[in-house]
Amino acid sequence: MSDDLKAAAEAWLSEDPDPDTRAELRTLLDAGALPDSKSAAELADRFAGTLEFGTAGLRGAVGAGPNRMNRVVVIRAAAGLAAYLKAKGLTDGPVLIGYDARHKSDVFAQDTAAVIRGAGLDAVLLDRPAPTPVVAFGIRHLRAVAGVVVTASHNPPQDNGYKVYLGDGSQIVPPADAEIAAAIAAVGPLAEVPRGDDWQLAGDDLLDAYLNRIAELVPADAPRDLNVAYTPLHGVGRTLVEAAVARAGFAVPRVVASQADPDPDFPTVSFPNPEEPGAIDAALDLAREMNADIAVANDPDADRCAVAVPDAAADGGWRMLRGDELGSLLGEFLLPGSAGVAACSIVSSSLLGKIAASYGVRYVETLTGFKWIGRVPDLVFGYEEALGYCVDPAAVKDKDGVSTLVRVLQLAAQAKAAGRTLVDLLDDLAVKHGLHATDQLSVRVEDLSLIAQAMDRLRATPPTTLGSYAVERIDDLSQGSEALPPTDGLRYTLSDGARVVVRPSGTEPKLKCYLEVVVPVTTDVPSARAQAATALAAVKTDLAAAAGI
Repeated sequence: MSDDLKAAAEAWLSEDPDPDTRAELRTLLDAGALPDSKSAAELADRFAGTLEFGTAGLRGAVGAGPNRMNRVVVIRAAAGLAAYLKAKGLTDGPVLIGYDARHKSDVFAQDTAAVIRGAGLDAVLLDRPAPTPVVAFGIRHLRAVAGVVVTASHNPPQDNGYKVYLGDGSQIVPPADAEIAAAIAAVGPLAEVPRGDDWQLAGDDLLDAYLNRIAELVPADAPRDLNVAYTPLHGVGRTLVEAAVARAGFAVPRVVASQADPDPDFPTVSFPNPEEPGAIDAALDLAREMNADIAVANDPDADRCAVAVPDAAADGGWRMLRGDELGSLLGEFLLPGSAGVAACSIVSSSLLGKIAASYGVRYVETLTGFKWIGRVPDLVFGYEEALGYCVDPAAVKDKDGVSTLVRVLQLAAQAKAAGRTLVDLLDDLAVKHGLHATDQLSVRVEDLSLIAQAMDRLRATPPTTLGSYAVERIDDLSQGSEALPPTDGLRYTLSDGARVVVRPSGTEPKLKCYLEVVVPVTTDVPSARAQAATALAAVKTDLAAAAGI
């Protein structure tokens, strides 16, 4: 261990207010004094830099050091946010602070409230762990100037994060992220950061307003006969989902008992992300046991919603709908008669654009993330393929897994009353617009340089064909355009309406590749699905080879 590293660690110890991370760091320091110690390498990583604040806020493993999530990092982040708000004159309202049930989320939220008050701004702290969309709703409901949610969403259990919204209820975008990051970097010694203890609490009144807004989405005469299985995946969604479903007039779902209560260790799943293989297996088991009409799931902070349906052609008789499938179903459900704008991210299916055009609704594409989708003017519906849906943008300008779940139940009950299923409705869309089949090639890495190497490889040696499709156009998204700000990504326009987008994940150590093919359909939808699956597999194989992953 170098003298500089030891000095940095000792300096950190001197100002860390958390006895847990102080003890952890002291243990690493003592063990790291040995030659070739793994602890020395761990220390070096923790002090290799600072956890970067960006449009997604902060996210990282909980632990001691500037390259981890901890009370020192959070206090500095809160102080920087407060300084930014004061510099911009955004002081005429409170900062609303929420948190999930991950390790230390409540402590990080209280630290944030203390720093905001110490800076002379009003702070309102939720009095219990709650879904992220409650804060997105509450910012406008309480006329807050900003919002903070302590959450790492669906990341692994060792992680936590810090998400920031401004007063319009949307997540931050450039240049606000860089300006807040600069304010964080300018924060002095922790002992000089003033803190207060007289923040306000928000509880039942805010939650009731949120739940009542969701209940109003479902007309009084809408069908409500539905048998539902549900899992919150050890997160904070259950209480509000049960209340929202009941207020909307549906029978309360049966909940997967082993995943019903918040648990920051997520003991029954490898990753608490409903997109991950196996994550909703327990919900599917419950659905089969109770002969459910539908199974629904939230991720741990309940801003995403996953749906599975009976399907005789699927293994086990059930299949999970892809994010694009549910997005298309919701678009077909919500857009008729709308006067606003439909939006989805560039990595989502092109089908929403065709649905919007069929109803005379304007359609726009955005960069990935609801920080962009939620800002679309006159938005009436927006989604991204990663199970994020905005079904009531007048109230929540962000993805909302609770209101989406209620809307899905409304759609499924309406279909059931007509003797149909969500799979039938997907088949209708395929016949009307062509079968739009999507898939993803996602590679998780330990070494982030592998992602940069794959992107460099694709730029240096671009493929000319992918599967049976010719590459007709390549857009390097890092260059930006009139429609899209620059971002690290590549978009391939293929023949016959197919497309591929490749980008590094903004929140996880993953390279993500999004694939779509379009197959014309007359009446034989199963054959078209089989043809599309074959085509997607070939595109995936060729893309993996081209990227070297």
